[in-house]
Amino acid sequence: MYLRVRDWMGGLVCAVLVLVPALAWAAEGGHEGGGLINIDWRSLSVQMLNFVVLLVILTKLLYRPFLAKMEERTAAIKKSLEEAQAARAEAARQQEENETRLRAAHAEAARIREQGLKEAAEESRKQMEAAQAQARKLVEDTRAQLDGEVRRAREELRREVADLATTVAEKLVRRSLRDEDHRRIVAEAISKVGS
Repeated sequence: MYLRVRDWMGGLVCAVLVLVPALAWAAEGGHEGGGLINIDWRSLSVQMLNFVVLLVILTKLLYRPFLAKMEERTAAIKKSLEEAQAARAEAARQQEENETRLRAAHAEAARIREQGLKEAAEESRKQMEAAQAQARKLVEDTRAQLDGEVRRAREELRREVADLATTVAEKLVRRSLRDEDHRRIVAEAISKVGS
């Protein structure tokens, strides 16, 4: 409605601007006959009617389609701006979502790293305890083996000492006893066995 009123007002302003000087010239008696254009009220009214018809035709054929095209263009620009704004908002939302995912991924990676370090420390502690237990067992086994070896060595040493002492005593006894002492000891032993 506003555009239609504006169109008519524009046409009237143009008509007034064209007709006022022509009317002023006609009123002064500026027409001298024999010219191409004869300005009197009748020709002036025909010219005004032609101008209005031309204005209506131009308005319908050129101005309205031009305005429609301009409105269409304005609507397309507004739509493009709205779509760009929506795309910008979507991009901002996507960026925020990506940043949130990235922060979550960093947090998850830190948690996994922390858990890995904790598990590695626990595994290291277990291996250290197992190694210490194995070392203690090895030391205990070695001690037990050494104690057994010492006992066997002592027993063997005792036997050897006893054998050696017996051998030495025998040699000493042989030297110190004479044949008569031997006979007497043998005779006593026989008499004990016989009785």
